[in-house]
Parts: sequence; C-alpha cells; structure tokens
Amino acid sequence: MSPWLTWLTPAIPLLLPWLVRDGSGMVQATVCSRWDRSVGLDDRGLSQEGEVVIGGLIPFHNLPPAPDLSFSQPPDLQACVNFQEEPLQWAHALVFAVDEINRNPFLLPGVRLGYRILDSCNQHPWSLRGALSLVSGGNIRCETTEISKLKSHPSSDCPVPLVIGDASSTQTIILARTLGPLSVPVISYQASCGCLSDRQEFPNFFRTIPSDVYQALTMARLTWLLGWTWVGAIAVDNDYGRLAIQVFEEEIRGTGVCLAFFETLNRANLVRDVKRAADTVQASTARVILVFLWYTDMGALLLELGRRNVTDRQFLASEAWSTSGQLLRNPALFNVAQGVVGVAIRSAPIPGFEAHLRSLNPSRRPGDVLLKELWETVFGCSPGAAHGHGTSLLPSPLPPTPSVSLPHTPPPTSSSPRPLLASCSGAETLEGVQSPFTDTSQLRITYNVYLAVYAAAHALHSLLSCPQRHSPTWGSSFTCSLPYNISSAELLQHLNQVNFTTPLGEPFYFRGADVPAVYDLVNWQATPQGLLKLVTIGRVDGSNLLINQSAIQWNTGTNTVPVSVCSDSCPPGTRVARKKGEPVCCFDCISCSEGEVSNTTGSLQCDRCPLEFWSNSHRTACVPRQLEFLSFNDVMGVTLTTVAVCGAVATVAVFVFFVYHRHTPLVRANNSELSFLLLLSLKLCFLCSLVFIGRPSVWACRIRQAAFGVIFVLCLSCLLVKTIVVLAAFRSARPGAGQLMRCFGPVQQRGSVFLFTSVQVIICAVWLSMSPPLPYRDLGLKGSKVILECEVGSVVGFSLVLGYIGLLASLCLLLAFLARKLPDNFNEAKLITFSMLIFCAVWISFVPAYISSPGKYADAVEIFAILASSFGLLLCIFAPKCYIILLRPERNTKKHMMSK
Repeated sequence: MSPWLTWLTPAIPLLLPWLVRDGSGMVQATVCSRWDRSVGLDDRGLSQEGEVVIGGLIPFHNLPPAPDLSFSQPPDLQACVNFQEEPLQWAHALVFAVDEINRNPFLLPGVRLGYRILDSCNQHPWSLRGALSLVSGGNIRCETTEISKLKSHPSSDCPVPLVIGDASSTQTIILARTLGPLSVPVISYQASCGCLSDRQEFPNFFRTIPSDVYQALTMARLTWLLGWTWVGAIAVDNDYGRLAIQVFEEEIRGTGVCLAFFETLNRANLVRDVKRAADTVQASTARVILVFLWYTDMGALLLELGRRNVTDRQFLASEAWSTSGQLLRNPALFNVAQGVVGVAIRSAPIPGFEAHLRSLNPSRRPGDVLLKELWETVFGCSPGAAHGHGTSLLPSPLPPTPSVSLPHTPPPTSSSPRPLLASCSGAETLEGVQSPFTDTSQLRITYNVYLAVYAAAHALHSLLSCPQRHSPTWGSSFTCSLPYNISSAELLQHLNQVNFTTPLGEPFYFRGADVPAVYDLVNWQATPQGLLKLVTIGRVDGSNLLINQSAIQWNTGTNTVPVSVCSDSCPPGTRVARKKGEPVCCFDCISCSEGEVSNTTGSLQCDRCPLEFWSNSHRTACVPRQLEFLSFNDVMGVTLTTVAVCGAVATVAVFVFFVYHRHTPLVRANNSELSFLLLLSLKLCFLCSLVFIGRPSVWACRIRQAAFGVIFVLCLSCLLVKTIVVLAAFRSARPGAGQLMRCFGPVQQRGSVFLFTSVQVIICAVWLSMSPPLPYRDLGLKGSKVILECEVGSVVGFSLVLGYIGLLASLCLLLAFLARKLPDNFNEAKLITFSMLIFCAVWISFVPAYISSPGKYADAVEIFAILASSFGLLLCIFAPKCYIILLRPERNTKKHMMSK
C-alpha cells in the first residue's frame, strides 16, 4: 500500500502512554509506545519556542515520494519532494507576524509567542499527521517523564492550542472534522470551500479568505456582464471544485447563461484527466472556460492545450491559480494563457516584510532545512557543505516549473540519487534577487496568513487578559487563563468574538467562519518581452463589482470582448425558439408572424401591434395600417367607373334617339312619357353607382344607399306602371271596359310612379334619421390594411329598402308575365318580362355575394349588381326598339303596329 494512501496511519495516536499516579499525586508516564514511525517529518519545518505556541501547516512541497513496493517494512510517511518558494514566503509571513506581536507592548504583553510549522505536502495524510503532531506535542520522548515538568518548561514541543492551515479545502475539511471533537480551532488561509461555512458541522473552523460562494457569484456576474452565455467548466475533483461549480450553476440559473460542459481533474490520474479535458475543450464551441484548479494542475492542462495549438479560448480563473507566478513566468504558456481574467485574493502590503525576507540566509539559521532548499533553488549551490561539492538536500532534480514536470515526470523517490551541487557558504544575500520568494509586490495568500496570526493573537490576548473586579466584564462566561494552561475550547469562544483593527487600519472580524468578501480582478497581459504580467483590472467588495473593461487585454491581444454563445442572438424581427432537449442557450431564430414585431436583440417573444398598426416588412416596428377602400385609382374602381359612365352615355344616347323619333308609331305606342322617365331613371342608376366609389364619408355613406334605393324604385315604378298600362289597354278593348283606360290615364300613371317612389323615400328617410350608415374602420381582418367601409347602420332599414325593391320587381315580373301573350305586333310586356328575369337573377345572387365579400369587394359587388341590372333593363327594353327604328323601319308604321 502506498504511504500517502494509508490515511489511517496519521489518525493513530502518536504516543500511547500509560499514566499512573504516585503517592504524591504526581502523574507519571510509566509505559510509552510510539506507533508513528515518521519521526523525521517533524524536523522539516520552522519552529520557535514560546510560552504559547501557534501551530501551522503549509505545503512546502507538493509531490509525495514514490511508494516503496518492496513491502519489506511497515508503511510510513516519507518526506515530500518538489520544493515551492511561495509557500515558504507564507510561512515567513507567520514568522514575521509573530515577531511583530512579540515586539508589540500592547498585544499579549508579557507573553512570548512561539510557532511550529510543518509541511502538509498538499496531501491529506501528511496534513492530518502534522495536525495530530501539533496538538499532541510532537516529539515527546518515550521516557518516564513528569507531565507537569513539560508545562513548566515551555517549548515548541508543547501541544498547540490552535492550528493555522491548511491550504487545500479538502485537507482542511479533514482537519476540522478531526480536531472538532477536541475543540481545537483551525484557521485556514486558503481553504475557500463554501461547505466550511456550516457552523453546525465545522464549529471550530475559521478562515481569512472569502468563501468560494462569493467567488462563484462574482464569476457568474462577470459572465452575465460580458455577455458570455455558453461557458465550459473544469474543476478539481474535490469539494473545492465541485461545490464552486454548483454555486455557479445555481447563480446562472434563469439568466440565460449555460454550461457547455463540466470536466473534473483528479491529481491521482492527472495525465489521463488532462487529456480528456483537453479533448472536451477542443471539441466544444464554448470559447470561455471557467476553471477551478490548483495552479500545478492548470499548468498541465495549459501545456496540453498549447501542444494541440488550442489558443483561442478565454479562461476565467479562480483564485487558486489566477496569480500563480510559476504559470506567468512559463514561456511555453504564453500563447494559450494570454488574456486570462481571474478572481484573485485581495492584495495588501506588509510593511517591513520584504526586508525580513531578504535578510534571511542559512549562515544565520543553520538548522533551517527549508532555507537550505531555497538556497539550492535560487543560487544552485548547497550551503554549509564541507567539501568542494555538496549533496543536495532536495531529493531529486528540481524541475523548472511544476506545471511542466507534473504531468510528464514521475514523482521522484527519496532513494533517487541526489545531485551534486557546488558548495557555498550560505552567507549569500537575497538583496537584488528576483524570485517568487522575494516578490512582495502582490501579497495575497501571504497576507491571509499574516491576518490569521493576528486573529489568533487577539483571541489569545482576550483569553489571557484577566478582568478586574470593577470591570464590566467581570463575571462573564470567559475565564482568565495562564499561558501554560490554555484551553482550546475557551480559545475557540474568544476567536468567535475577535474584532480588531489590522496594522493597515482595516477592521477585521469573523462572521461565523468567514470574513467579508473582498477580491481583486486580474488580467494576464502580454509584455513586449514575450512574457505575461499580472494587471489588476477591478475589485469586488461584498456585492459591489467594479471593473475597467477598457483595461482588459483578451486572448486575441485586443480590447474586443470575445464572444461565447451557443447560438447567435436573434436579431430584431425574430424571436427565440427553444431546441427540444438542449440548453436554453441553444436555440433557433424564427421570424415574427404578420402583425407582430420584436425590436430588441434576443427577444423571447414577438409583441402584437395595436389594432390600427401593422408590422413592417422586417417585423421590427409597427407602422400605421393603410386605409383600403374602393377608390377611383384602383384598377377595379377605374373599370367600374368606365362601365358606369358607358352605361350612362348609352342611356343618354337612347334618350336622345327616342326624343328624335318621338313621333314614330313605335315610340308613341310604348308610352313615350314613361319611357323617357325610365331612361332618366336608368341614367341615374348608372350614375348612382359612382357614389359607391371613393373614400367613405358621413354624407357619402348616407347618400349612396338612399340614392340607390330611391332611383331603383323609380325605375321599377316606371316598369310596373308600363306593365299595368299594357294590361289596362288590352282590358279596355273588351265590351264594358272602356272606362278602365280613362281611369288610368297619364295623370294616374305619373301619380302611381310618384306614389310607389314616395314609399321608398319614406323608408329611406326613417332609416337615415334613426340609424344611418356611417363610415367604419374594419380592424378585424389580418393584414397591413384597415378596411374603410360604410356600415349599413340599421340592418332592418337596409332590409326594408331591398325588400321594397324586391316587391316591386316581383309584381312587375308577375304582371309582365301575365301580359306576355297578349295579341300585339309589339308586345312590350315580353321585353319587361325578360328584363325582370335578369333583374331578379342579379339581385338574388347579390345577397349572398354581398354578405361574403369583405371590405371594398362588397361595394364592388353592389356596384356590379346595379350596373348589371341597369344594363339588363336598358338592353332588354330599348335595344329591340332601336333595332326596329334603325334597321326595320317598315315595321315602325301604324298599320304594322295595328295588324295582328
């Protein structure tokens, strides 16, 4: 079994003492068995004695050694490899803060703080073992020892009352759960998992870094602000990565932003997972990738993408790698990592810290193993070697960047041959040296460690300060403790109440386990030297997000925001149509229907235009509907006008022709007065059809129907009287019927016409006075036009007008039909019969056609009926007479007319 997989080993008590009391009551350890065989791990760290010792866990190395597969000895944890400079800077922030506090006469006066910092290796077995070593006292020898003497001689081997660490959320969760029953406070400087905010599950946990919840919320707001709706996600396969993506998904729900894919990376299978994630990124259409990874894992992914020449992706970085100096300094990542935008832990200065770092050297701290490893990394020599060449303290050759070696180089083993380095005195100076260790331009995690120490110091100060009897705090639940008798449970209570002002003058307090969310927004920008530099482009303070978009350099090298969408936004005039079974960000664009518009980009629906408006051809705006009516400019209007004028002209011609031949027997025999009146009414019938053409107005609507009704009744009255005259003439020839014609002479004929016409005039007058026809805008029909027509007003009135016309036509047809066979060479009744048949056929067909015709076509139907019936009367009654007068004059004689 691999030593880093034997996670149960650190949980075994480091010491198993058998405690007995002697006669004086003194507790002694009579039997002691050491179960932990990894004794050397406690020496690979930093320590300083003090009356109160603070514990620390920092990942100085990030790779475990190769496992011993010989199975010749029990498994134990070996020292890790792949030294890192940044974590050593974090550790010295703790050292520097402790030194500051010890020199501060107002904070913990009379109490000397110490520290004990161990390597957590960024792996939970080492982290858990180190924590248990810290809280148990560590390397206490298995000898008969008076426990009370351990307390009377404070040293770095005393149990620590609290632990500052670890860097990873997963390791910190394990620590908090393990140390929770012991009420040992855990203050993390980098564990940002939102799950750690649960005070029920982690009552002993605190942190000086904001929760990932705020970071995920910030990234969601950035994607929405920058218009990215199609985003991929890659996260480390642990609580840190999965919970951050979960919060991100919850925040973007309902905002139109979708996850194109979600890949996880596990460090145990990093090479395989990196290839799988790179395949997904390369195949996806998403151009923006959200990444929650540790910087070493991200380096491996960026190298793989660079190898595939996938350089057109925009990365949104989490705080775990957004400020990584190793990635920024790696020239192999220039093309693929340019333009990264990330959320970073806020940066703050620590006065005097850079001078502290540059003053360090191994000659002054000969027992500092970590400082010797730093010297080997920075100067390439082994300090303190006895010969011309020394043996490196590093277990294996140090790769130039972890991101390069991690996915391709197998972990080195502790048994690997150690490289020979040139010896050096260790008195070399770090002044002028530019390295991650000495770079204090942007102190982020380092400042979090610094704050964690001050938070612990203020809690200890509160705990160790004894209130006087006259003080308002006398009698509180907090008790006064001595430095050698600090209770972790009491210290935990005081940590919950911590509220102080930092050396920078900022207020500091815990809200549960968390601190107020403050982030920097950073951008990786190219330099003329072909390298990447970190530029701050904004800040997040609570719910306030400030960003200078013009200062951002994107992956294209320009200031143009990259586009990452599944489907392009629907232009105005269209709407979004969801694709079944696909995310809401993937959709089709469908044009709006007629009468609907959308004037914005990405509209979810089209809006219907108001009744008097219609959509334009592009469906982007509502325009007023065009008024439609039968006008003199329409082809139909021109045609009907021409036909009506021709009919009127023909009627006038016949009238003139009959006036000219008024003395001929044919004209005189057919009641010339009524014929002239009939021709006049027919002329008016042709002309009244023109009233139905043109823009409807109040008077036009009233005149057209009244004129139509009265003129047609006048025409039919003339025909009816002519028919009655024919019947009366033949009846009067019978014996005893001579008085019939005298009773129906010209005066009575004119009176009958006037009487029949007056009835229609009365009907029209009542109709127009009670409910007259009025102009009406018909908005019910779909289309870009409004039908302007004359509404009949009273349907009863209109029906009476048509009914009276139908009554007269029916009577005329009936009487003409009865007189059709009367003996005469020219029986006009036959002609009236044919004309009435045409008239009735036209108007019977008119009713359904008129009802079913919309708008101006209804007027055209009525005009057609007027013209058709008028031409029928004109042709059937007067055409035969004109034929005889012009072409058969021999029949236009009295003799012929009187013959049988």
